[in-house]
Amino acid sequence: MGNDALIGLVGKPSSGKSTLLNSLTDATAKTGAFPFTTIDPNKATGYLQIDCACARFGKQDLCRPNYGSCKDGKRYVPIMLLDVAGLVPGAHEGRGLGNKFLDDLRHADALIHVVDSSGTTDAEGKATAGYDSLQDVEWLRSEILRWIEGNLKVKWGGIKRRHVSTKSTAVETLRNQFSGYGATGQLVQRALDRSKVTAPLESWDDDTIEHVVSAFVDEKFPTILALNKIDHPDADRCIYRIQRTHPEIPTVLTSAKTEVFLRRLRKQKYIYYEEGASEFITKLEDTEQQYDLREIEDERLQERIDQIRDMVFYRWSDTGILRALQEAARALNLVAVFTVRNIHTFSNNTDGSSSAGVFRDCILVRQGTTVGSVLRKTMGDIPVAFIEGLDGMRVSKDATVDYKKNDILCFKMSR
Repeated sequence: MGNDALIGLVGKPSSGKSTLLNSLTDATAKTGAFPFTTIDPNKATGYLQIDCACARFGKQDLCRPNYGSCKDGKRYVPIMLLDVAGLVPGAHEGRGLGNKFLDDLRHADALIHVVDSSGTTDAEGKATAGYDSLQDVEWLRSEILRWIEGNLKVKWGGIKRRHVSTKSTAVETLRNQFSGYGATGQLVQRALDRSKVTAPLESWDDDTIEHVVSAFVDEKFPTILALNKIDHPDADRCIYRIQRTHPEIPTVLTSAKTEVFLRRLRKQKYIYYEEGASEFITKLEDTEQQYDLREIEDERLQERIDQIRDMVFYRWSDTGILRALQEAARALNLVAVFTVRNIHTFSNNTDGSSSAGVFRDCILVRQGTTVGSVLRKTMGDIPVAFIEGLDGMRVSKDATVDYKKNDILCFKMSR
């Protein structure tokens, strides 16, 4: 598939990370209301909902993705997710297997910080009442900062001596030190620009190092907040406090448990429900019998369905699950690129016919990625004679990709 991002799910134990993973994917991560249910990181394929190119050209009925699915122009594109085991205060010092968990985290390109907005678990994930979830937002970022700062400061004397003796630039030196986090020279340069630090690296004190590391974390791990458990009656108090205190952090309100439950009911034919929808339909409401649903005879099941409508859909509109992944993709500036073999019919058939469907292949890349990079991701080292864009226009390998700009491409092979 060649997709360009790994989204990490982070948070304290029992915040609902594994349930959120299950709601975003077909994974079956172990879940439970007790700390450290997850120890090893769970990797799974999630599905990001985007506007498919088929809708631009009125070809929704012909769209047949090789991976994921497409329905009425809404496409579900595979994207990799990583559920990192729960972090606790003091993780950077090794508390709660913290060093291992932080090491798992370094592979991620963006983070969804799952916050228990119900206030029913403390900082270590233990059951309580009235906990201020705002604290979780602040200490988790602090743990990541202290972890990276600690790794850097412990070697700082040797780093400075090598920097001076090799006459390296600050970008070159920091790129070497941050390579374990997957940092590139461009990422380090963006972090330095963000920090506005212009002093020579060899003169940096502890405060300057901390300032640069903070800018690096913001660039390396763009983060959104998934304020989870919105089905709890006390959630609105925590949500308001977090959003008012941190308006700069993208926030999505979620109920992962509700999403998983609704999908289970859908499989059992008790309801008709589409992911991300703001409503679902039971047999009683299906007056024209479009969906062949089963009647709900269990009173407890009906009570829970009524409660979901009251506590989630009427209060918050939907479960928020799809929007959490969309916000993470937006933080990474991801763009969908569709590669076809015939630029006029958008098919992959050599004869140009659409018998096997259109827009079969789609990958996610960062906005501004070059067409040449897309070529390497999709074709490897296969020689290409030229590249076509819409209407058969030739496209340079140096051209960049954006939404509706060089996002439909045809690679013509050399004979």
